[in-house]
Amino acid sequence: MSLTRNAAARDLVLLLSRIGLGIVFIAHGWQKFRTNGLDGTAAMFDKMGVPAPTLSAYYATGIELLGGIALILGLLTPAVGVLLALDMVGALAFVHLSNGVFVADGGWELVGVLGLLSLTLAVVGAGRVSLDSIFNRSSGRAKVAA
Repeated sequence: MSLTRNAAARDLVLLLSRIGLGIVFIAHGWQKFRTNGLDGTAAMFDKMGVPAPTLSAYYATGIELLGGIALILGLLTPAVGVLLALDMVGALAFVHLSNGVFVADGGWELVGVLGLLSLTLAVVGAGRVSLDSIFNRSSGRAKVAA
């Protein structure tokens, strides 16, 4: 009984984590797309010294919007988690690291948490309450040989 309870708790925590993280990424991607526009985001990235600012703007906006939706659905979670973590590595390296820890100072605490949770989901998987599970894709759980 305890195994069932633990599995249910694990799946609930993974679902809530995916939904929360997905919402945050969608909000940030939407902000880039709607508020600044892709050209405005590219210009902003250029001023910050981000390499290939137009390509980077399209990548960041696209992966944050589509990746956020995919996380909520639990679709392609391992790949999406890695792509979002890479997005946050770029934000860390080119924008936030030099500003210290605190987000209020432009620091890295938010991108650090977002990147690490994305990477965690990439490794652990989406859990049983996900499209990955429904479509019988790997939920990230290690397979144990008999």
